[in-house]
Amino acid sequence: MDPFEASLLVIATIGSIAAAVGAWFQDRNPSAAQLAAVQRKLDLVMDHLGIVAPEDPEVIRHLEKGQMIHAVRAYRKQTGVSLVEAKQAVDRIAAKLHAER
Repeated sequence: MDPFEASLLVIATIGSIAAAVGAWFQDRNPSAAQLAAVQRKLDLVMDHLGIVAPEDPEVIRHLEKGQMIHAVRAYRKQTGVSLVEAKQAVDRIAAKLHAER
């Protein structure tokens, strides 16, 4: 085996090991979609049981100032949900705040 073939064999072996390790790490880390699905299910269970999670003070602060877009942005940053889900959640929080007043 000449040095060129040996170099190709070493590079191919390292590439194969790197691909295997990458696949292993990808399987070990749940994707954002899986986490979002689990969060939605947890929210449904909490709603069903009547458990109220404390709201993020930053979201409340933005809503009290009338800054809906900033509140949605803060909610998304906190939870990682989609824009639509964050808007719906912030609307529910805002309605709850207005009902308390």
